[in-house]
Amino acid sequence: AAGTNSSGADADGASQESGNTDAGQTAALTKVKVVLDWTPNTNHTGLYVARDNGFFKNHGLDVEIIQPGEAGADTMVATGAADFGVGYQEGITQARIQGVPLVSIAAVIQHNTSGFASPADKNIKTPTDFEGKTYGGWGSPAEEAVIDSLMQEQKADAGKVKIVNIGDADFFTAVKKNIDFAWIYYAWTGVEAELRGDKINMIYLTDYSDKLDYYTPVLETNEKMIAERSDIVKAFVAGASEGYIFAIDHPEDAAEILIKAEPDLNADLVRASQKWLSPRYQDDAARWGEQKPEVWTNYADWMFEHKLLDKKLEADKAFTNEFLPE
Repeated sequence: AAGTNSSGADADGASQESGNTDAGQTAALTKVKVVLDWTPNTNHTGLYVARDNGFFKNHGLDVEIIQPGEAGADTMVATGAADFGVGYQEGITQARIQGVPLVSIAAVIQHNTSGFASPADKNIKTPTDFEGKTYGGWGSPAEEAVIDSLMQEQKADAGKVKIVNIGDADFFTAVKKNIDFAWIYYAWTGVEAELRGDKINMIYLTDYSDKLDYYTPVLETNEKMIAERSDIVKAFVAGASEGYIFAIDHPEDAAEILIKAEPDLNADLVRASQKWLSPRYQDDAARWGEQKPEVWTNYADWMFEHKLLDKKLEADKAFTNEFLPE
């Protein structure tokens, strides 16, 4: 496989230097950047599969997967520093209320598998138990909002939670040092806890409100891309869709593709996580990536009710299914 990579690079180099006919096909690919929300993990497998199995190439794209800088994925996509990104419904909802033109173009996972995790010995079993505890997050206003609202529902005092920014610090290290709980995706950190034999308590958002069964993560772009380069958006979503469908049908093979692409990842974790997550990408939806208007409306209404948004979201502008393959 290494051989094919190197010859691909040679062809690419040739096309840039001499424009020879062999590399004509490579030269015709449109270069696009997709920025991850975080360090690579199984939420992103479909993108790696689409890149490394040539699905993006088949749709005329040369896709570069990049890590988010200090600004974060949403800002990079909104400003055009990246063409596409991995985002979250909660972030896009906040952004659109503030006039930032982000649009969700596919749901990576059909139902919300995220929640607040804590080591079992901290005895945090309901949102009421957040009182007097320290939450470690990444500095998004959505985090405080969700904690606050879950606690409001339980008549608990969110003012008694200390919130600190731990950036991308490791959950397992952070809970031994200075934090009590964090927001995780079960598919990654929860599965890692299982592999480590660490007992954790999970408070899933969906256990507390149907309105919190929102899309996280999603693939996103900006309105300018949709208006001016809709063919590129269509090609990107088509390739990504093929990548995620491959990961649904072939979790073991998909895991190996991610491991090969990102050798610093814990291979056992990738394999176990992929097995857990693959059936959940599409779940009960008619097709991978499908988004329902009521999921967007419910979550925005929920945020509005909890005084987390200044105005109602125009949900139909926040997402689109139009680029998903039939």
